[in-house]
Amino acid sequence: MKIVNMMLLIVNCIFGNPKPNDKTEMNLDAERFNQQLENVKAMIASGTYNSKIAFFIDMKIKSGKNRFFVYDLENNTIIDEGLVANGSGSETAIRGELKFSNIPNSKCTSLGRYSIGKSYRGIFGKAYVLKGLDNTNNNATKRMIVLHSYSAVPEGEQDHYIALSQGCPMVSEAFFKRLEKIIDSSKSNIIMNVYY
Repeated sequence: MKIVNMMLLIVNCIFGNPKPNDKTEMNLDAERFNQQLENVKAMIASGTYNSKIAFFIDMKIKSGKNRFFVYDLENNTIIDEGLVANGSGSETAIRGELKFSNIPNSKCTSLGRYSIGKSYRGIFGKAYVLKGLDNTNNNATKRMIVLHSYSAVPEGEQDHYIALSQGCPMVSEAFFKRLEKIIDSSKSNIIMNVYY
């Protein structure tokens, strides 16, 4: 019996333990997303916002991986996804763990639901005004937090972290063009939900 236990220990050390928590973590991510989805759908029920499309940004996902999702609310499916930068002020001493703030000049990402408003020409080209709809992001306009593109944000997923913003959700130029078509063709403002 001791030999069998020793063999199992060696196998586990070499190949690693099976990860029963992976499925649990996936379920928790789905559960987290479903909660965010319900919050957005409740807000959309007012009739003020686009009821067909919403944007979701999951800040628990590392910045080198797709974490900006375009979601079809009618068919309950993701129709596009891309990389998005977080604010430089959101970085902590532990890579991949973020902090968030709504304070001006913090350079942090702010969590919460945003209404995507009018576009204008800024230093990075076209950008969309974001109005924070929650206490956690209601300074977005004062902080000049906008949705925009930046050439340093790669189009495809990376094994490393990507460029940092000044607090804005900043995407690649190609992904921005796809988002732009959706936003500009919408008759009502689209909700973007940034969560962790």
